[in-house]
Amino acid sequence: MPRIRQRALHWWAACLFGCALPSQAALRLYVQDDASSPARAEAAQQILDDALRRLPPVWVAAVDRRIRVEWRDDLPAGVHGRARGSKLFFRRTLLDDWMARPAGAGDNDPATRAALAAVVHELAHVLDRSPHGRLSHDPRLLDLAGWQVSPLRLGLRTSRNAFTDRSPDRYELDSPAEFVAVNLEYFVLDPAYACRRPALHRYFVERFGMPSPPADCAPGLPYLQPDAEAGQAPLLELDPARVYAVDYLLAEGNDQAMSRWGHGMLRLVVCAPGRPRGPDCRLDLQYHRVLSFRAFVDDVQVSSWRGLTGSYPSRLFVLPLQQVVDEYTKVQLRGLQSIPLRLRDDEIAMLLERAARVHWSYDGRYYFLSNNCAVETYKLLHDGIPRLAEERLSSITPNGLLQRLERAGIADATVLDNRQEALRLGYRFAPANAHYQEMFDVARSALQLPPASVEDWLDLPPEDRAPWLERGDLRASAALLLLEQAAQRREELRARDALKRLLLGHRASAGHGGVDARARLQAMLALEGLFSHPAMLLPTGYGLPQRAEREALAAEATRQATRLREQDQHLRSDARALLPQQQRARLAAIEGNIDLLGRRLRHLHRDSGGLDLDRIPAAPGLPEPRAPD
Repeated sequence: MPRIRQRALHWWAACLFGCALPSQAALRLYVQDDASSPARAEAAQQILDDALRRLPPVWVAAVDRRIRVEWRDDLPAGVHGRARGSKLFFRRTLLDDWMARPAGAGDNDPATRAALAAVVHELAHVLDRSPHGRLSHDPRLLDLAGWQVSPLRLGLRTSRNAFTDRSPDRYELDSPAEFVAVNLEYFVLDPAYACRRPALHRYFVERFGMPSPPADCAPGLPYLQPDAEAGQAPLLELDPARVYAVDYLLAEGNDQAMSRWGHGMLRLVVCAPGRPRGPDCRLDLQYHRVLSFRAFVDDVQVSSWRGLTGSYPSRLFVLPLQQVVDEYTKVQLRGLQSIPLRLRDDEIAMLLERAARVHWSYDGRYYFLSNNCAVETYKLLHDGIPRLAEERLSSITPNGLLQRLERAGIADATVLDNRQEALRLGYRFAPANAHYQEMFDVARSALQLPPASVEDWLDLPPEDRAPWLERGDLRASAALLLLEQAAQRREELRARDALKRLLLGHRASAGHGGVDARARLQAMLALEGLFSHPAMLLPTGYGLPQRAEREALAAEATRQATRLREQDQHLRSDARALLPQQQRARLAAIEGNIDLLGRRLRHLHRDSGGLDLDRIPAAPGLPEPRAPD
C-alpha cells in the first residue's frame, strides 16, 4: 500500500488503542480468593499489580475487561498459564515460589521472572484476541516473525517458521499467536530485547505508541565470516552507516542444470574506514561484502534429487566480494552483473538488520524450484524493507527477480549499457574464459598452435602441450603461463572432487592412509558446517549476539578456524598419494609445464632486457602473468 496510506493506518490504530477508548476503560484483574489464605491472596495480587504496572498504557486501556485469576494445580505438565474468556489460570507453584523468594529479590530472580512472564504471556493472548489487538494477524509482524510469503502459493505463507536458532523460547514457533505472546514477554520484561530483536522491538513500540530511548547495544551488526584468512577477525561487526549502497549481484548462468538460471545475491558497497559515504566507496572493493543464500552441501556431490526434496540446509553466508568474484569468474567461468538498487539510507539499515537476524536464526531448507537463491533473496528484500513488500517481486529464478526489480523501478540496470564502463566501474565482472581466449589467441598467433579454442587447448594432455611451451617469445610464453596456471586450477578442482568421492563414497577405500584421510575430511566438513551455521558456536542466548557473547564467539571462532586450516593442511599433505595414478600424473605434468615456462621466461627476460606486461591484455580480478620466483 502507498506509504501515506500506511502512515494513516498507523495513526488510526493508535487512536483505536488510545484516543478512541473511553477514559475509564482499562484492564482489571482480581484474584479468585476462595480457598486462599490472606497471605496468598496478597502475594497473588502483588504479582498481578507488578505485571500490570509494566504493561504499556495503551495495552492496559485496549483490554476493557474485568478478568478473574485463579491459581491451580491441574494445569498440564509444562503449562504455566491459560487464558479462557474472562478467566486466567496459573500454576499454583508459581505463586508458592514467589512467596518463597528471598527478601529484596529483583527482576533477575527466577521466581520473579517466571511469575511475571506467565502473567504477561496470558495477557498478551487476551490483547491479541481483542478487537484492538490481532497482532498475530498483522502481515508486517508475520514477516518479522518468520512466517514468510511463498512465491508458489499465491502469496500464502509458509506453515513452518524456520527461524529456529537463537530463540528465547521455542514455544514461539508453534503459531503466530504464541510468537506474539512469547515476544511480548521479552518486550516487557527484558531490557536487552531492543538490542537482540531490534526490528520487533520497534514494531511493538510503534504499535503501542511508546517512547523509545536509545538502547545500550553492542556496536554494529554481527556476521560470522566463514572464510576469514589467518590474522583476520572471524566476526565482522558491520556499521550500517558505512554501507553506501546495495546491489543485486547476478552470477550469469551456464550449461549445468543447477546453474542454468544464474545465482542471485546482494552486494554490500561498504566504505573503507574513514571514507565519507559516497560514490567513491565503490572503489573500496576489499571492504565490500556479499549476502548469498546457499545450500550447505556436506556430502559427496550436489544431488538433484536432494535439491528437489529439500534435504540441503539453506543458509545466509556473508562473503568477501573478491572471493565471490574469483569463485564465479575464474573457477566457474561465469560473469557477474552488479545492479544498484534504489534504496534509502534507512531502508539499507533495515535490510542489514534483517540480514543479521536471518544469519543468526534462519535454518531453512533448499528446494531447487520453490526455495532457491532467488526465492530466499526475494524474501530477504520483502521482509527487510516494508516498501518492497508492497511490490510484485516474487520469482523463482534469479533472472526473473532482476526483471521484476527493474520493472518496479528498484533496480537500475542502465549501468550495464556501456560494457567497458561497466567493467571499469565494477558493475560487471567478466568471466575469465574470455581473457583466457585472448591469451590463447596471443600464443596461437605466435606459434601456430593447432587447437582453435582455449577450451580445446586446455583439454589436451599436459604432455602434449609441453613441446610448444619451449618455442614462444616473451609475450607468447607469458600468455601460455597464465593458461597453464588455469589448467592447474581446473585440475586441482577435479582432484578435490575425486578425493571427496574416494573418501566419502559408498566404495571408499581404507587402504594407503585412506582411514586417516577420511577422518580428516569428515572432521573438516564438520568444522565447515559450524561456520555455515553460526548459532552452533553460541549455545546460549537469543537474537543478535551482544558484547559478552561476541567476545566468546570471536575466541571460539578463531580457535575453530585455526583447526580448520590445520585439517586442510593435513588433508592436502595426504591427498596426492590417495589420488588415482592418472590424476597424480596429470597434476605432476602441469606442474612441470609451469616450471618449464618459469625457466624460459626468466631466460628470455635476461636476453631481452625486460617485458612490457602492459602489452598483454588484462582482465578485472585476474593476476598479471609472471614467471614463478
